[in-house]
Amino acid sequence: MSTDSIALGQPTVGEEELAAVAEVFRSGWLAGAGPACRRFEERFAQVTGTAHALTTANCGSALFLGLKVLGVRPGDEVIVGDYTFPATGHAVVQAGATPVFADIRPDVFSADPAHVESLITPKTVGILAVDVAGQPGDFDEYRAIADKHGLWLFEDAACAAGATYKTRPAGSLADLAAFSFHGRKGITAGEGGALVSDREDLIAHARKLHTYGIEPAISREGSNTLPIPEFHELGYNFRMSDVQAAIMNVQLDRLPDLLASRRSVAKRYHEAFADVDALTVPVELPDREHPWQAYLLTVAPEVSRDTLALRIRETGVQCNFGTYASHLQPIYGPQAPLPVSADAFARQLAIPMHANLTDAEVTRVGEVVREAVQSLS
Repeated sequence: MSTDSIALGQPTVGEEELAAVAEVFRSGWLAGAGPACRRFEERFAQVTGTAHALTTANCGSALFLGLKVLGVRPGDEVIVGDYTFPATGHAVVQAGATPVFADIRPDVFSADPAHVESLITPKTVGILAVDVAGQPGDFDEYRAIADKHGLWLFEDAACAAGATYKTRPAGSLADLAAFSFHGRKGITAGEGGALVSDREDLIAHARKLHTYGIEPAISREGSNTLPIPEFHELGYNFRMSDVQAAIMNVQLDRLPDLLASRRSVAKRYHEAFADVDALTVPVELPDREHPWQAYLLTVAPEVSRDTLALRIRETGVQCNFGTYASHLQPIYGPQAPLPVSADAFARQLAIPMHANLTDAEVTRVGEVVREAVQSLS
């Protein structure tokens, strides 16, 4: 069998992205929050079914800005879906509040609505729900809980570009949503992020905060006076560059094909592992469209996930653990046990998933994983 490496994740970029970057070079506006960013914001708002979008340096800054404009302050508690890269919890801490982690559903790994509601205290101000591997959680239930208790709802849609929930696009399911355009995401500029909402007041405030607390320079273009901005609150430099935005505009053009390719890979993986007792394939719920940012197998308890990963890597097929049970990370201090999330953290395995996988590579991944499991069973 070939030992040529098969990447865990890989962007789909080419001449179209290079041409878009060249156009930005010719324009002379390479800095952040420029014309290319505005074009992408208009288009991404349409894709996410929202009225407003703001480009950001990354998803972490989008999460932080969202929490700030929602009014989060020290002493507040924010309920966070536990099974996620800790950027989600970090944003809450950076905003001065305390993350309270909710355990997850055992099938799709998003926050369990019943557990979310059980965690509400007088200090709770909102729910930060994560679209795990891109598949949206139970947003009708989250919304009902938020409305019942007077809380805001924030969607961590880092992995979810192109996903849907009951025909509604990811990003339109909460008061605010944050997206990532990191290199392993479904659409990417290497880095970057976006904050989207139907609420103009939230996005307008975030737009000021992401440019040190003033309106971006493009808003002053063409003025027949000499506007001198004033600083009334502490802001940050969280802008996406126009070079990145040019790439993202092309990536939006690619999105339907990229989603179709990932869904085809997921279907073939489902078939390849359907009869492997030691593996459980990921679930796509019938009322949702999964964007397959990642493909996470769950390994049976009697098989060592870590040993399996090393066996697979020896063949040149890249793999990794799924994501984090955030409550187990030392930075957050002692936490109540969350057994479902902890179990997923111990047993999930991410295998190659991207739009560039060839039929031969998908076949090889399936064979390698099956043989590695058999060698350990």
